[in-house]
Amino acid sequence: MTSSSALAPSTSSTTAAFDALPRLAHKTSILAVEPGKAPPGRYLVVDDGAESRLLPLHLPVTTVGRSVFCDVEIDDHTVSRRHAMVALRHDGAWLLDDRSTNGTFVNGRKTGQVRLRDGDVVVLGRVAIGYLDTRRWHPARESANNLVNVG
Repeated sequence: MTSSSALAPSTSSTTAAFDALPRLAHKTSILAVEPGKAPPGRYLVVDDGAESRLLPLHLPVTTVGRSVFCDVEIDDHTVSRRHAMVALRHDGAWLLDDRSTNGTFVNGRKTGQVRLRDGDVVVLGRVAIGYLDTRRWHPARESANNLVNVG
């Protein structure tokens, strides 16, 4: 998903979203799973325009940001040290902005807190990530490929 990709809508008319996969820290990228090998579950979808990977959401709260202390570490200067959190609650997965500098957007709308739905596109700073929930159906590969390679 390059800056011309349809996965990530721009957060403004002059700011394009960029691929997340090449911006993942090594400690995060080694946790990523190929869509066809992923068991049913909840995932963050990252890609580089040619391939997609799934990051499992298995912790009650997953922190996302530039800091080495985040569960999902993204190496991009537009992503805050602690940019956002994904909280798994009884009523679904919730994305919460963690007082980020450049904002957290879901499907093009700035948000402080939102319940994630399968297929949502999250933009942190200028980095785009998808959300995938495959607990009710399988395989994950079909939805991940459709989510990431739109357009």
